[in-house]
Amino acid sequence: MPLLSSITTPSYYNHYQKLINHRISASIVALVGAKRAMVTASSSSKSAGAFTTIKEKVSFEKEIKKSKFIAIAGPISDEQSAFSFLSQVRDPRATHNCWAYKVGDQYRSNDDGEPSGTAGKPIHSAILSSGIDRVMVVVIRYFGGIKLGTGGLVRAYGGVTSECLRNAPTCVVKSKVPMGVEVPFDLLGILYHQLQSFQIEDIKQDYDTGKDGISMVTFKVDFDRAEKLEEAVKANCSRDLVFYKH
Repeated sequence: MPLLSSITTPSYYNHYQKLINHRISASIVALVGAKRAMVTASSSSKSAGAFTTIKEKVSFEKEIKKSKFIAIAGPISDEQSAFSFLSQVRDPRATHNCWAYKVGDQYRSNDDGEPSGTAGKPIHSAILSSGIDRVMVVVIRYFGGIKLGTGGLVRAYGGVTSECLRNAPTCVVKSKVPMGVEVPFDLLGILYHQLQSFQIEDIKQDYDTGKDGISMVTFKVDFDRAEKLEEAVKANCSRDLVFYKH
């Protein structure tokens, strides 16, 4: 009689990007030594991939018509960390503390007393143009007595933000895909051997699956290695694979 096992990639959300939108279902008939196993795999995601962010807090200062502009950028992970960063770097003595942040598809901006759309929006636009994600930029302005006008403000806030991010050290961070495998006890050793080669994180095992002789193993893997991991597990745990996809 065939043993039943299943590999499942559940839905997950990455705040910030929509690089992959797909759903795959597969049924594989596998022969393991003298035993047979049926593996069912499915995956679905709304956003996955790698993103570029800055490694550390950086700043850029420029004087424009006697007003001093200081752009300060820092890496963030969510809205809470964004406002924590804002509270750390804002100067209550300054004329304006304007800001914007981006975390995946989420963003916010604030003009902090400057004419509407002349500060927060150009800061956000500069962030978008940089290609950097999970970042907040606060631009502090000390008014020097000369008004810049709407266009001048847009160029000033957008310009110092661009310069600040252009000089920032960056790094690429890979999104993690949560996966789960229901596998017979006698195949656990083979599975764990394969997982060791793929920089798996948050690995957990649950024997309480309601199925005799079946254990659930969950973990996270880099999005771009998920498919290779699945292939490696199938190749080393089975033969005569037959895929059904839609």
